[in-house]
Amino acid sequence: MEGYKFFEQVNSAFDQAASYTDFDKGLLSQMKICNDVLHITFPLEKDDGKIEVIEAWRVEHSHHKLPTKGGIRYSMTVNEDETMALAALMTYKCAVVDVPFGGAKGGIKIDKSRYSESELERITRRYTYELMKKNFIGPGIDVPAPDYGTGAQEMGWILDTFRQMSTDINAEGCVTGKPVEMGGIRGRTEATGRGVYFGIKEACDNKEDMKNLGLEPGLEGKTFVVQGLGNVGYHAAKYMAEAGAKMVGVAEIGGSIYSEKGIDLDKLMEYRKEKGLIAGFEGTETLEDNSSVLKSECDILIPAALENQLNEKNADKIQAKIIGEAANGPTTAKAHQIIKDRGALIIPDNYLNAGGVTVSYFEWLKNIQHMRFGRMGKRFEENSYKKILSVIETISDRKFTDKELGFLAQGGGESELVDSGLEETMINAYNQINEIRKKHGVDLRTAAFISAINKVGIIYGRMGIFP
Repeated sequence: MEGYKFFEQVNSAFDQAASYTDFDKGLLSQMKICNDVLHITFPLEKDDGKIEVIEAWRVEHSHHKLPTKGGIRYSMTVNEDETMALAALMTYKCAVVDVPFGGAKGGIKIDKSRYSESELERITRRYTYELMKKNFIGPGIDVPAPDYGTGAQEMGWILDTFRQMSTDINAEGCVTGKPVEMGGIRGRTEATGRGVYFGIKEACDNKEDMKNLGLEPGLEGKTFVVQGLGNVGYHAAKYMAEAGAKMVGVAEIGGSIYSEKGIDLDKLMEYRKEKGLIAGFEGTETLEDNSSVLKSECDILIPAALENQLNEKNADKIQAKIIGEAANGPTTAKAHQIIKDRGALIIPDNYLNAGGVTVSYFEWLKNIQHMRFGRMGKRFEENSYKKILSVIETISDRKFTDKELGFLAQGGGESELVDSGLEETMINAYNQINEIRKKHGVDLRTAAFISAINKVGIIYGRMGIFP
């Protein structure tokens, strides 16, 4: 939107929440600012020999805890304001879910579709080199991760570049979201979408809140619309559907579709792979444009694309009773107020999409400990469970099949432990901010900011000023 300043929006939300705390104004000002902003330009020799100048950023918002943490996005929307705002949100997000990192964010201003794989590799490696020169990357300094337009492949290039130029024994911990073969962790790919599901599920399990919305507790039977079928949106929709919720609408860049009878996610993904779009999918109505479905009738709306998708132009037409902000900053401040005044429950981005950084934390721990989760305990747990089941068989007439034994005696491997840790994190964080919400009579977004400010402020208050 013209004139929209993302960082100002974040700080406006911060100021609103800060009024419910007792911290010194100077300290609050320090908490809001970005500690370091790095603007990079470098040349790229394209495959045809032509030279192109690439523009990129890395922002470290807060050093109250180290390393700082945040993704790298490849998009033409990347600019300094956006990167600063996203870095700030990372600080508050980490604090909300008790992940011991400061916030950071990075971005390269490119349209990824215009570059070959070899060109993207050269861009990524040069960007990593520039970060290393300025001391903006390292397992104890600043740890990037995937974001919009990036994935495991780019993170692998970053690690390889860092490792070639560093003798740090913990080099694998310089970046997360890597391929498993390069020190990544099982469950990282689906982590953000899985966290979105856990957060929405916890909200829907609250009987009092659902009663106020005129809904029954639980996800079973609830209808939802998802905007964006990228990594986050797809996995959020997948787990929602598996829990018994019904997907009735989908929005993508090329259009949007709706069907009150429900949309089969797997068949839609096959159709999109074949056709390159979602419009015209069998059994659905193709709507006027890619934002029309956001205004459709549903219980839950999950914006999982870019920021600023719910704004003052469409906010008064949003019918969903629950907004699950899977993307970063999908709702402007004015739109948030309009939707809130209508009585909807907005589950904010600075809590809901923290699944990615939570599992990134687990990956980072795995890297600096040099130990795969479950390696020491999984077999021991399985053997212990088998002994218990054997005793049950001895004292009863019950005989377990091999399949039953395999299921009942399963020990905690890396995938199971990561999933359990993510669920525990999202449930605890939701209950914390919901208590703050009810204590102060505020919305969940403000409650999440209050929670973050209290946690970060205590540390800043005890740090003092270095002479």
